[in-house]
Amino acid sequence: MLRAALLPAVFLGTLDQPPTGRERAVRQVFREAGFRIQENSDFRGWLSIHFVQNAGLHTRALRRGSLAGLSPRDVREAILATRELLPLVEARGVDLRRHRAELLPLTAPVWLAAPALAWLLGRFPPMRVVTEAHANPEELRAICRDTLAEARRVGVRTPRLEAAEPYFTGSSPADRPGRAA
Repeated sequence: MLRAALLPAVFLGTLDQPPTGRERAVRQVFREAGFRIQENSDFRGWLSIHFVQNAGLHTRALRRGSLAGLSPRDVREAILATRELLPLVEARGVDLRRHRAELLPLTAPVWLAAPALAWLLGRFPPMRVVTEAHANPEELRAICRDTLAEARRVGVRTPRLEAAEPYFTGSSPADRPGRAA
């Protein structure tokens, strides 16, 4: 069964160069269909930030068993885990100053951002569909494993991701037969 959410905006970007004719045509098709285009000239950076945001969220989802129903405390820890991963994004050559808007939920005071994001994840229908769609635990574990491996490779410390490692390496109490988490 396919479950999806269709948002009124499409996220597109380039790699620091103007869109090609084909890319402009694609944008026009979306506009004519009524979509709003959100453009980013550093799409690689935008994707990198979203990847570490996912890793931060997945550290909590793996502990809780699901992205759905994360508490404000869980979201707070996810935000803090993601903040710890931002140096990894920088180490990979991304200029975070170019992504202030995407980073706002991560750089805003956590006491404000966590309850707001928890509310969105639990109550905003498109966000609920997205969180429910991220239900494949192996996908969540792979994202966390890959992120931690890259952080270690480039020498970036990620204490929260490291603390969650048992949940994505298969050595957590929840993953052992006959044991409770």
